[in-house]
Parts: sequence; C-alpha cells; structure tokens
Amino acid sequence: MARQAAPERTAGNWGMTLPFQDRSLAESRALVEELPALGYTDVWSAEVSGVDGFVPLALTAQWAPQVRLGTAIVPVSTRGPGLLAMSAATLADLAPGRFVLGIGSSSPAIVERWNAGTFAKPYARTRDTLRFLRRALAGEKVTERYETFEISGFRLEKAPVEPPRIVLAALRPRMLRLAAEEADGAITNWLSPEDVRRVRAEIGPDTELIARLFVCVSEDADRVRALARRLLAAYLTVPVYAAFHEWLGRGETLRPMREAWAAGDRQAALKAIPDEVVDALVVHGDAATCRARIREYVANGLDTPVLAPLPGGEVPLEQAVRDLAPGA
Repeated sequence: MARQAAPERTAGNWGMTLPFQDRSLAESRALVEELPALGYTDVWSAEVSGVDGFVPLALTAQWAPQVRLGTAIVPVSTRGPGLLAMSAATLADLAPGRFVLGIGSSSPAIVERWNAGTFAKPYARTRDTLRFLRRALAGEKVTERYETFEISGFRLEKAPVEPPRIVLAALRPRMLRLAAEEADGAITNWLSPEDVRRVRAEIGPDTELIARLFVCVSEDADRVRALARRLLAAYLTVPVYAAFHEWLGRGETLRPMREAWAAGDRQAALKAIPDEVVDALVVHGDAATCRARIREYVANGLDTPVLAPLPGGEVPLEQAVRDLAPGA
C-alpha cells in the first residue's frame, strides 16, 4: 500500500515525552493538560522497561485532546503483528487523525533478554511489519507469507475510520531509506544538530523527521555532563547505536568508551566520553539557551523535536517543561 501523503509541517511542531521522569503516569494529568496552552503540539511515548507505549497515549487522548500522539517506539518483535494492529487501531479510534504509530526493531536486550522474543533480521522484520500493518489497518483481510513471519486470515473486527500514519525508528541509511520510501516518517535519537543534516540527506525533503532530544535546564555543565555520561554509555554501547555513531563519524572518538565498557570497567567507560560529545548530544544550559539549541535542530532539517527533560537541573522538572515550551 502506498504511504500516506505527508502533512503540512512547520517549525512549530514541538513534542513532549511521556511519562515524565519525576512522577508516575497517574500523577501526570495536570501537567499533560497544560501542554497545549504552553505550545506543545505533540506527546510521544517511550517504551523500554517502564510504562508501555500505548496506555499513556490513551490517557493523553482524553487529557489533552488537541495534541498529536505518537509511539516512539514500540518494538516489532515484542508483540505479534495482529496484537500490534489491534493496539494501533484502538488509539486511532480514540484520537482520529491524531495518532502516529512509531515502530522499530529495538535491541537484543529488550527483545530477547527482557521479553523472551527473538531478535533476528531486524530490518526485514520491521519492513514486513510495516507492510502488514498498512493492509491490516486499512481493514483488509491479510493472508501473506512475509520473509520473517506468516499471517493467515487476520482482519481487524473494526478497522479505524482513518488509519494512523506509520513512522519507523531509523538510524542508518538502509532503514532511513525504507522510512522515506514506504513509511510516513522517520524517528531518530541521540544526535546533534549537525547530524540532522546527514540524516535529512538520506530521507529527502518530504519525509517527516522526528527526534527525541534529551534536555537538562541547568547552567552547571559539570553536573549535567556527569548525569548525561551515564545515559550516553548505556545507549551508545548498544550495537545499533554504536553503528549509528560510527556512521556519523564518532567511531574513533567513542572507541575507548566501548572498549572499557566491554571490559566491564564502567567508570573508565564514563570517563572516556569527551565533554564535546556530551555537549553535542545533550541539550543543556539555561532555558533560553536550550530553546535556541532546539531551534538549531529544526533549522538543520528536524521537523518534530520531542523533548525529554532530564531531572537534576536547577529547576523542578515541571518548571523545566514550562520554561522549554516554544511559547515561553
């Protein structure tokens, strides 16, 4: 099935990550309700080992009915294809025209060690799931042998009136090109404003590019860097992210970190991450400096920055959400 036409996009797209890192989902309603008035246009969930990707958006559909909702991302190998279609159809019904399904291959740790699944042929599994979902969410009865799974006679009991757009987590050229050719957008992560230009070159001008940006409102650079190094080491030692930064040109710079991590020396791995890498990949400073940095991403080709405010700054996270808003 052909991908949907890209919507009109402006630099005004400004997303927030849910859940917030300083409170439970049950305690988040008031702040979520405030987001549209602050200028946030989107709320995107995250699914790792905390909340799942769909329930926060179901709540947000009621709490903030103006915003666009997106999963960033749900893995294609932790749910069966039919269950994934059902979950997406449910959100599309709750928020007609406002739900975007973000899917991706995830990682061996999440798929195999935490969910007892099989992480195999990640590109093909993502492609096959995308193609299945296109048909299923359009209301078709699907019987098809794909490269990585086979479906026999699946049809949604109630297909959404307006099928959701589908975007792919994509970190390197092959997946980025798949996102541009067959999906409705690409989601990326852990990149600098300058890196956006290289990613944009792979997908062309007409594909929506979404990225989660980790932000800490603090002028204490040493404190922020200490916090950020733990996050960066946890992510950039994962093979897909290591390959991503190799492609972006940071392979040699990050090699000492990867070697120390592989040797089991976590402290040495943290120390091996240069300040300039932290400063490139994590937005920090006072609120005005952070907003200006986010706009650098947009100027370089990012359509939808999705902010993930980090606790530990000089203002409470709730205030950081307000101070980082485009209308602040």
